[in-house]
Amino acid sequence: MIGLFTAFAIAMLITWLLTPHIRNIALHWNVLAIPRDRDVHVKPIPRLGGIAIYLGVIIAAALTITYRHYVTHGLNGWSWRMGGVIIASTFIALVGMLDDVKDLKAHWQALGIVLGGIILIAFGVKIDGFSNPFISHKPGVYLPQDWIALSPPISIIVTLFWVFLVTKTVDAVDGLDGLAAGVCAISASTLAILAAISRQPEGPTIALLAASVVGACLGFLKFNYNPAKIFMSTVGAQFLGFTLAAISIMGTFKWAAAITVAVPILVLGVPIFDYGIVLVQRMMCRAPLTMADRRHFHHRLLDRGLSQKQAVWVIYGCTAVLCIFALVLFQVSR
Repeated sequence: MIGLFTAFAIAMLITWLLTPHIRNIALHWNVLAIPRDRDVHVKPIPRLGGIAIYLGVIIAAALTITYRHYVTHGLNGWSWRMGGVIIASTFIALVGMLDDVKDLKAHWQALGIVLGGIILIAFGVKIDGFSNPFISHKPGVYLPQDWIALSPPISIIVTLFWVFLVTKTVDAVDGLDGLAAGVCAISASTLAILAAISRQPEGPTIALLAASVVGACLGFLKFNYNPAKIFMSTVGAQFLGFTLAAISIMGTFKWAAAITVAVPILVLGVPIFDYGIVLVQRMMCRAPLTMADRRHFHHRLLDRGLSQKQAVWVIYGCTAVLCIFALVLFQVSR
């Protein structure tokens, strides 16, 4: 527990200290979010805030995981898979930063996410299978027939789909001041708790990374909560979504229990369900899937007369409810 708090505190402090400097750099480079028809803000806001989030997460995770690796004499700290997550998420952050500066086309963004997923898979971070929900699981006893293994090609496809889905959903939910940072903080908190109380050998290390995400998000919220002084933009939203996807693959998808698939979907449920509904509506209207519009949940709340802060807290509440349900489901399954 001390390790989790340390990772949280380091990430929050680093992000909190760096964000004003990143804001000044964005102003100097004229990297601004210019208001568009679907946007809520009415004046240009500096972008690139996600750089501070990235540095907060990476530095905090690196320090605490390295310390744990030293204390446990290499038995529970750095691993090939955890190194892969750091490398892949760094790649995603670089692609996101390039998008914030150069405004990449949608297909280049998508290619970047897929390449990041391939890096994860190369380091062994992939969805190998699912627990069989039609088998009656005895607590603590898991048999071969309890697990539905995926063939290598299917495993790759499913992993890439999950990584792309979560990354894009967090990017899509970044539409109101403080929304993406708050939702990711709640989701990452849940993933940290689940990893910490699980019986996985890598559980404590995964929890440190998740706690770092929580701290960075809260440190950034000081400057991103309404009225926002800076946006995390693509570099932050896609880095957070990608990292949460990787954490869920390393953690919740590895459980030998019938709730293997349900828990990560619940934890990340609000952005996933919102993004899914929007995609279905676009298909029904025969609109381009990548078209920016005002169909998202937060836009609908605003259209119903809620203020930005009210809409954000409604979505915070929905996220918290789903995360609590995921925790209860995990405890019951144990």
